[in-house]
Amino acid sequence: MEKLELKYGCNPNQKGAFIYREGGLPIEILNGRAGYINLLDALNGWQLVRELKLCTSLPAAASFKHVSPAGAAVAVPLSEDERRMYFVSSDLSPLATAYVRARGADRMSSFGDFIALSDICDESAASVIAKEVSDGIIAPGYTPEALKILSAKKKGGYTIIKIDPDYEGSEREERTIFGITFSQPHNSYIPTDADFSNPATVNKDITPEAILDLKVGLVALKYTQSNSVCFSEHGQTIGVGAGQQSRLHCTRLAGNKADLWHLRRSDKVLSLPFRKGLSRNERDNVIEQYLATEPEIDVVSAWQDYFYVKPDRMDEEEKKEFLSRINGVSLSSDAFFPFPDNIERARRSGVSYVSQPGGSLRDDLVIKAADNYSMVMYMTGNRLFHH
Repeated sequence: MEKLELKYGCNPNQKGAFIYREGGLPIEILNGRAGYINLLDALNGWQLVRELKLCTSLPAAASFKHVSPAGAAVAVPLSEDERRMYFVSSDLSPLATAYVRARGADRMSSFGDFIALSDICDESAASVIAKEVSDGIIAPGYTPEALKILSAKKKGGYTIIKIDPDYEGSEREERTIFGITFSQPHNSYIPTDADFSNPATVNKDITPEAILDLKVGLVALKYTQSNSVCFSEHGQTIGVGAGQQSRLHCTRLAGNKADLWHLRRSDKVLSLPFRKGLSRNERDNVIEQYLATEPEIDVVSAWQDYFYVKPDRMDEEEKKEFLSRINGVSLSSDAFFPFPDNIERARRSGVSYVSQPGGSLRDDLVIKAADNYSMVMYMTGNRLFHH
């Protein structure tokens, strides 16, 4: 039995934490020291990106925080607006592009993330990661240049994990809670094109790009604490609503995040006259306050601290008008929608495509609501709870 000592458990007072596996561990710590939550994020994140690569054939990345993805993405090329909103000024490898998208899904939540990459980390990806505040990374390998760059992070303490890409977990999963051991089969579901062959709605027209987005959303939900709803677009998540007791609250949370993601692409935000010297994270915080309905800091009034000139506000009517033009967004849900109110909220955030397991007593009402807005909805029959 191979055993790996950890810094501590979930909290510093929980000393003596470790992981172990009969027959040896499939991971190697190349730099730093992994913590309990780090490894939970790393192993969930690795499964997510591995499965995204399997079902899309594209390099994938995830930005994990507290056992749910803040963002997940595959390597779809960046548009010019996306390059600007993600602060990208140089050419990137496909793997680096995937991480930029995953991090850019919700940059506030990704602060201090644990990164998962589906492929060997290259110099391009490492150079992007070097500029971000992050706790660690898991990948199937690292080029010598990438390892050198990453090993310098956090004054040499950055956690770098290498995982065996051929490792297959056991068919059964076990965990102990309050001295009682739970055991269940591993959830082996991975979305395929067959899941999107028979829409339940009148509208059955869907693009290959939207199917890709629904796959990204479903795989992300498989590793998101439930209840959960995910909005996705252009090969990435743009809003993850995790761990809510009400599905409508999940949809609201994910929709609000998706709205902020879209607003970041508005001309007013892309042209904000930031003062030189502000870090990426400082700019993220300023944008968050600039777009907030009830900001903690009035960055427009205190413009001298952030901008060269005082910018115009983006008022609520401007936001509403901008968001009213959004469409083509995909929504995935880890369980059925019990009421059509989720569809009504999704419509406000430009949702055109929906994937959910189905099985509600009110499926007919939910489908009718989707038909009212000419959405395409799929019932996969696969629930994706993750606890």
